[in-house]
Amino acid sequence: MEPRNYRMVVSTAQDFVTTSAEADRQLHHWLGQMKRYDTSALDKGRNEIAEGVTLDHDAAAGRHGSYSRWRLRETGLNKNNQGTWQSTVVVRSDNGKDSRRTWLQVDIEHQPAPGQAHIRANTPGIAKLLLDALPAQDGLAEVGTVPKFIEQDDVEEVIEELCEQDRRLPVVVASVPYGQDAEAWTKRVVEPVFRHLSGLAVMYVLRPEAQQSFNAALEHHPVFGGGVRTYLPGVDPAWQPDAQRHPVMSRSTIEANVRRAAAILASLPQRLALSHPLPEPLDTLPFQRSRPRPVVDTSSLEELRKELRKVDTQRQEAEQREESKDQQIREFRLRVKEADDRDFEQIVENDQLYRDFQDAHRKVRFLQKKLEEAGLHALAHTPPPEPEDQPATFAEILDRMDEFTYLRFTGNPKKTKDLDAQCIVNWVTVAWDALHTLNEYAAASAAGTTGGDFRHWCENLPDGSSNRFPSAKVKMKESETVGNNAKWRRQRTFPVPTSVAKEGKLFMQAHLRIGGGNTVSPRLYFHDDGAGTGLVYVGYIGEHPDNTQT
Repeated sequence: MEPRNYRMVVSTAQDFVTTSAEADRQLHHWLGQMKRYDTSALDKGRNEIAEGVTLDHDAAAGRHGSYSRWRLRETGLNKNNQGTWQSTVVVRSDNGKDSRRTWLQVDIEHQPAPGQAHIRANTPGIAKLLLDALPAQDGLAEVGTVPKFIEQDDVEEVIEELCEQDRRLPVVVASVPYGQDAEAWTKRVVEPVFRHLSGLAVMYVLRPEAQQSFNAALEHHPVFGGGVRTYLPGVDPAWQPDAQRHPVMSRSTIEANVRRAAAILASLPQRLALSHPLPEPLDTLPFQRSRPRPVVDTSSLEELRKELRKVDTQRQEAEQREESKDQQIREFRLRVKEADDRDFEQIVENDQLYRDFQDAHRKVRFLQKKLEEAGLHALAHTPPPEPEDQPATFAEILDRMDEFTYLRFTGNPKKTKDLDAQCIVNWVTVAWDALHTLNEYAAASAAGTTGGDFRHWCENLPDGSSNRFPSAKVKMKESETVGNNAKWRRQRTFPVPTSVAKEGKLFMQAHLRIGGGNTVSPRLYFHDDGAGTGLVYVGYIGEHPDNTQT
């Protein structure tokens, strides 16, 4: 589910008075110079600065801290009347454990007119103005509007920033391909692909001369070859499974479509910004209510009509806020349900793997004892032979697909090869094991001896089967939500021969979970046509198609 709103939360070491005054100056510049509104007579309360455009300003100071807040509402800015854009800027002193810190928050939200769709909010001009004018920080890291280079001498400091547990923002690091000039690559590729990240992430470009020491310090979390890695808060360099939390975008994905790559790259930081709890000083602000500036004389009918229009406008704003909050609640409930389902699947899979491990361990110990009792002690403790030659990359898997007699790959090879730039530890091994098991199943399917679908096969392996794949990783159907969404359904429709489907393509629901834990979460989709052509068609091996989680 794509995030719709924009939120920036940063802090600065400057005091509240200085920060608030600077924010006021930048707001006037944004409104007056960039948006061409009349800012000559702005005051506290409600300011009508153009037709359909209002600016509310409130401020307070006291023992619980000080704040200044501005809320801009722009309604019906074009002939299509695309609803209301609401922009909120907050400057807040931190009266808690860090009284020397001042918080800055910027929110941009689209409130559609009835019957219209939400429009995604990108980084607003006011956020960039504030970041350029103020020394903003997120924990130990500086937050700016352009990426900084990681020099050789900076590596240790950046690693410390990555490992900081209290940081809120992701750190996005771009690498420079071998043989490319760092400045030229940054100008041509990195800056365009980072275009939506201002205020949402800390941005770096890793210089080639610093790459070796950076990746040595992050053995399990490297970035190289022109790829970009998003490091979420709380990196653990020594823990290999932690690497799955920090997604990688390959150079090929970026260069294929820079605009699309920029939108994808910003999606996770934008979603995190909206779901992360606000710092307490910002979370405890009073609700902002519109306060019309007083009029001198309300005795005339025209003045009363003006007051009535203001009240009606406030009512409409309240209804929009309520609808917006209800929509957010519905989306969060859906995300919670999907997360619960995903966690349950992972629990089931882990439980099955643990039981399989324990079962295998008991069998090994049993056989060892029998061999020892038979006087074959050396044989009982002979190490097993090395596994057969296995591919090291997804590209190699595609090159060796002809080894599977009963499988046919009909998907997009590029989607599969893109996984190599984002690959986590055992994905290739899991995919290879899945194909071996699927091929064995396909042979039985062609012979009509499976006894059920692929999941049933994995749960009830026949005697003599040499391949095993966890049934908890197998899903034979998509959810109704996915099946009823035209876009998501198209993403799961893959080529097959016309002898299988007249249209030359099929909506494939059966799929295998090759990996999880990050935004890539690769999947393998297939169609069993054992009763027809006697083959299983693998229509897709690649990153997780869109759903409510992506």
